[in-house]
Amino acid sequence: MKILHSLSNSRLAAAGLLVTLACSLAGQQLAQLPGLSLIGALVLALLLGMALQGARGLRDAARASTPFIANKFLRAGIILLGFKLNLVLLMGAGIKSLFAAIFLVTVMVSLNYVVARKFFGVEHTLALLTACGSSICGAAAVMGVSGAAKAKVDDSVLAVACVAILGTIFTLVLVALQPVLGFSEAQFGALAGLSLHEIAHAVAAGGAAGAVGTDAAIIAKLSRVLLLAPVAILVGVIEAHRSAALQKDAILAGADGVDVELGGTGSTAKGGFLSHFQNVPIPWFMGGFLLASAVGSFVPAIADYTSTLVTIAYLLLGMAMAALGLNVNFSVVAKKGAKPLMSAGLCSVVLVLLSYGIVEAFF
Repeated sequence: MKILHSLSNSRLAAAGLLVTLACSLAGQQLAQLPGLSLIGALVLALLLGMALQGARGLRDAARASTPFIANKFLRAGIILLGFKLNLVLLMGAGIKSLFAAIFLVTVMVSLNYVVARKFFGVEHTLALLTACGSSICGAAAVMGVSGAAKAKVDDSVLAVACVAILGTIFTLVLVALQPVLGFSEAQFGALAGLSLHEIAHAVAAGGAAGAVGTDAAIIAKLSRVLLLAPVAILVGVIEAHRSAALQKDAILAGADGVDVELGGTGSTAKGGFLSHFQNVPIPWFMGGFLLASAVGSFVPAIADYTSTLVTIAYLLLGMAMAALGLNVNFSVVAKKGAKPLMSAGLCSVVLVLLSYGIVEAFF
């Protein structure tokens, strides 16, 4: 019986791997088509995974391994994506972009979160994910901080969807405005890289200004990508403090005679400042991302393999996105989607305007 159970589990695991791999590969192929390139391979893989929920038998078989794929493959993909980030290039040609990115990410993550929470009533985790996705690097940023934020699948998918929709819209808007902005090719590329959400969006818009615009867009965009690691780590620390504060409040409420339930043991709330960090959900895989960036930047021998490693990264990330798509609760997404989309849309306008001012003044 144990052998039969093991074989059954192996088949289910293989089904999940094959289904998500097929979605990832299909997403990459579809992203080559005109128009769909603006959506990007990762979001297309997510949409394909969502579409496969209609095939109930296939969905149920694949779901046995989707939690593992969504978690581990995502982290491996982000680590390998680090090889795409050339630190030498950023510290040389992109130093202005790096300082601009630090300013924009700091301001926009905070603004996105406050606007979502205070003016649109978006719940904490969803507001945080949407803020990071809109301000840093789209879907990769959402997934990069989702672990630290202990996000539910539906919240992660909804944040990715908001970023994808808005990124596509603003890409089209920037390309339409390019002839009337009065920017040089390099300036327009910098504007695209500093203001648009996904790498694919920045490259697509920057390409409207030719090769110079594309290069400037990539440099500016990668400056924001570099900030994913410190932001994800900071989110982990903040969430640990927030969890400790909530547990402390619950304990105090219980002492006052209020009937409460605590998650975990409650030891974090009792053990002082250092104990707040016992269960900090810091995304340590971001250390691998930075290490991969350093290796790709300073080890010449790796240059011959960088393209392959980045291709594998996007393949793994696509599988992780497809795994998420297979587990989406459509009713939750439909119910909660309007407010974060409107909030992030409003803040995206502010991001474009701030980026415009920075490029005009300093680039």
